[in-house]
Amino acid sequence: MRKIFITGIGTDVGKTVVSSVLVEALKADYWKPIQTGSFFSTDTAQVLKLVANSESKFHPESYVLKEYMSPHVAAELEGIEISLDKIILPETNNTLIIEGAGGLLVPLNRKEFMIDIIQKFDAEVVLVVQNYLGSINHSLLSIEALKNRGLNILGIIFNGPPHKLSEDIIIDTSGLKLLGHINKENEINKDIISMYSKEFEYLK
Repeated sequence: MRKIFITGIGTDVGKTVVSSVLVEALKADYWKPIQTGSFFSTDTAQVLKLVANSESKFHPESYVLKEYMSPHVAAELEGIEISLDKIILPETNNTLIIEGAGGLLVPLNRKEFMIDIIQKFDAEVVLVVQNYLGSINHSLLSIEALKNRGLNILGIIFNGPPHKLSEDIIIDTSGLKLLGHINKENEINKDIISMYSKEFEYLK
């Protein structure tokens, strides 16, 4: 099974949109190990609405937490503790897109972090970057954390309005591959996801 972990340089940078595009492009399965904010919706439900192919399967989360907070806080509010041992890889022969929650050092509990899930499953990593004031710093720190763990970084996808100077320094400094761009769209729907998916079919 090929495992591709979608992480970002922070919260709300477009991981779910990128996950949807790659699920569609690769006809891959989708899995979100830890979902917070389920009181409003889940990312699995959103990706399911955006993916058009009939081959992808959507696997249940290991943890579904109501509050839109850091996983360790959301879990504590419900009287539970997230255990890395209970986050079990779904059984599939297909490529699996795994979407993280927040950034790499988001705590799962008092001692483990989102990056530990990546390391546990030895997944390839796609880093989602959105341009904003401070995004260069957040990007390079995230990349340094991944490299320090010896993780396999597939490359970077920029999401949102482009900023060439910022993008150039992130790519040039990190030496990582630019996988592609997803622009800011007025609406995200199946047609938009399908359009972008064609640009990432080369990753198969």
